[in-house]
This record gives sequence, C-alpha cells and structure tokens, in this order.
Amino acid sequence: MEGSARGYLLLGSIFNELDLAGRRGRRDYFLIPPSPFTLYKFLVMTLATLILSSCASPPPKQADNLCSIFSEKEEWYADARSAEDRWGTPIHVQMAIIRHESSYGEDARPPRDYLLGVIPWFRSSSAYGYAQAKDDTWDWYIQKTSNSGADRDDFDDAVDFVAWYTNQSHKILGISKWDTYNQYLAYHEGQGGYRKGSYRNKKWLLRYARKVEQTAKRYAVQLSACRKSLETEKSWWSFSPW
Repeated sequence: MEGSARGYLLLGSIFNELDLAGRRGRRDYFLIPPSPFTLYKFLVMTLATLILSSCASPPPKQADNLCSIFSEKEEWYADARSAEDRWGTPIHVQMAIIRHESSYGEDARPPRDYLLGVIPWFRSSSAYGYAQAKDDTWDWYIQKTSNSGADRDDFDDAVDFVAWYTNQSHKILGISKWDTYNQYLAYHEGQGGYRKGSYRNKKWLLRYARKVEQTAKRYAVQLSACRKSLETEKSWWSFSPW
C-alpha cells in the first residue's frame, strides 16, 4: 500500500482512538482530555503518518527531458535499461508511455466519479501506479513473469511491466516494439480491443497516441545525447563496492 494511503488509514485510526463520537452534544467536547495512553497513541500515530506520507517519491522536475529525468532519478536508467534488455522494448518507448499514463506519479489513479455531482464515488477503473496497470492485467503480468513481489508503485516493476506488455503486443498483434503510436493504442485499449479496432472511432485517443509518439521521438533524440554518460555511470555503480 502506498505511503499516502497508509497515512489516511492511520489518521482514521487516530480519530477512532480518541473516541470523539461518544462526546457529541457536550459543550466541553474539546475540554475533556484524553487518557494518557490514548494521547500517546495519538502522538505516535501522527508521527507515523507524517513519516509514511513523506516516503512518496515525487515525479521528476523536468518530465519532458529524458536526460534530466535520468540525471535526477539515477536508478531509473538502470531499471529501464534492464527492461529493454529483457523484453526488447526501447527505453524511449517505455518512458513515453509512462510519461503519458501517469506523469511519473507513483500512486496515480483515475479521478473519482461524483454521485449527483457532489458525493465522491467509485473510480472509473482499477488502474494504478506509474504504468496505470489495471488489477487483472497486473495479475497476468505477475503470473507470466513469476515476479510475485512486483508493485505498481515501484518504478522498476512498472517499467518492466510496460516493456513486457509491449513485447506481448508484438508477439500477439505483430506491432513493432519501436512503433510507439500503435503500441500505445494497444496498451490503452488492450490487445483484444486493438484487434477489434476499438480505437478507430475514438478521435481523442488517436490524437493522444500521436502525442505519446512525439514524446517518444523527442526522448530518443535526448537519450542519444546522454546515453554514453549514463552507461558509464551504470558501469561504475555495477562495480562499486558500495
């Protein structure tokens, strides 16, 4: 569970521990001190909430520059390179898909619908994490790769998922791993939907897939300028005793 979600659960527990509900209707509501034990738990849980919330990894500052991303998030290049080596999907394609799926937000989710325009309701799908993988698709990935400890909010697992999924689209649909445009359409619609042509009447999706394609092209140019230095850094860390 991501840090922010754990934080909200802890906050809920805090209010339960204070047992405020039993004091409704009293004028001295805020004047009644909690027991020492309850106060202690309140302080501990508040501190834990702050710590867990601070554990979330913020998105890169310059999301449109791949060299800047890998400079800021040093381990991300090694993760993306490992996924490329394992599944054959180019780094710039992997990263463009993640860029447009979640804006590199580790705990990204679809927005909630609102009942009567006011009451927060269910989300439109179970998509979550960097790659916005849905529950069923993530379970499929784990089953096929035996990566039982994979988490959608861990970048190394998410980028491996994207490379694996695009490799599946290559095998099932014959889409080149370098073809960002059609790979993204298959990623968004699912391989079954792509085969049926479900994207053809979705003009907004076709336009968006072109944006993903343009990002991939820009990333490819940027990566060509810094890949040598990134490889040098990767090699140094591989042999470092630390």
